[in-house]
Amino acid sequence: MDALGIAKLATSIADTGIRQDVAVAVLKKTQDIQASAATQLLEAVQSAAPTPNLPPHLGNHINTTA
Repeated sequence: MDALGIAKLATSIADTGIRQDVAVAVLKKTQDIQASAATQLLEAVQSAAPTPNLPPHLGNHINTTA
């Protein structure tokens, strides 16, 4: 191999490594965003309280003959 071929190979290997590093960084950022959205969704579900104005006996029985 001549010097130019070695230089091209080294550049190609370095470029591939940089692309992989960028892809991993983007993947980690996407996972962080999804985890944040899931946490917000869980907090929203947990904070939703039942309506206090309804009588406590509602929702305890299902009418299966109707």
